[in-house]
Amino acid sequence: MIAETSALVKRYGSHAALDGVDLRVPAGSIYGLVGPNGAGKTTLLGILCGLRRPSSGTVRLGAGPGRVATLPDTPQFDPWLTGREVMALAARLARPPSEATTRAARIESVLAETGLAEAADRRVGGYSRGMLQRLGLAATVVGEPELLLLDEPASALDPAGRREVLDLIARLRGRATVIFSSHILADVQEVCDRIGILRDGRLLFQGTLEELLVGRATPAYRVRLRSGAEPAATLLRRQQWVTSVRADDGGLLVGVRTLDEAQTHLAGVLAEAGAQVISLGPQEAQLEDVFLELTS
Repeated sequence: MIAETSALVKRYGSHAALDGVDLRVPAGSIYGLVGPNGAGKTTLLGILCGLRRPSSGTVRLGAGPGRVATLPDTPQFDPWLTGREVMALAARLARPPSEATTRAARIESVLAETGLAEAADRRVGGYSRGMLQRLGLAATVVGEPELLLLDEPASALDPAGRREVLDLIARLRGRATVIFSSHILADVQEVCDRIGILRDGRLLFQGTLEELLVGRATPAYRVRLRSGAEPAATLLRRQQWVTSVRADDGGLLVGVRTLDEAQTHLAGVLAEAGAQVISLGPQEAQLEDVFLELTS
């Protein structure tokens, strides 16, 4: 485990922001922390990065010194600096590469990945909130940390910006460990391999998405098709990993034994049936239903 807490408690007067949290985050995973407002997500991230002290309990981080980076939910920078200058400062403060040319190349690469290359020489005082969010993420990843703690990294972004941020987070899988909080359940379902659900300072669940859904909902994929729904449905019903198929809003809702099997085989079956696919993805409402069940 790269991040682990035991009986973690944080009190503000008589209020327990965290109440006995036992967090377990495997190295290399992308861990999504979800919960209603006031659940304790920001407090937990603040303790993990050392900005807040717990009232009791223990915290253990497996990342090396200077190898933890954090992104607050509303990152702010000196307005007179340019985006490139902010990045250069972040790269120097983080564990710097041995060669300045390597550091410069890393800065340019991250600016491009976060969609800020064209705005890199503008002063950040003129950046929109979404651009500041991207710059914060860029400054967080530029030092190539082992553990990233991201508080609502896509909350201020438009759909295109969210897509870029989620893709960047997904590319970190296996190269670094990411813990990020979000209220956008579809984002968590898309990129996370582990999920923790907080309510009133207590960790109600942590584990994989499939473990969360077992006994509560049937894993399913929603498939939107331009044509070929009938032959696709016929072929899908013959698959051992498919539990149900029904017409759904211009496409198919395909119940499956596991999401892993659907991700491996579904596209191939649709291609074999000659179906024209508009989109496909896990049924987002499943996670939302379980989340509401646990937090209501």
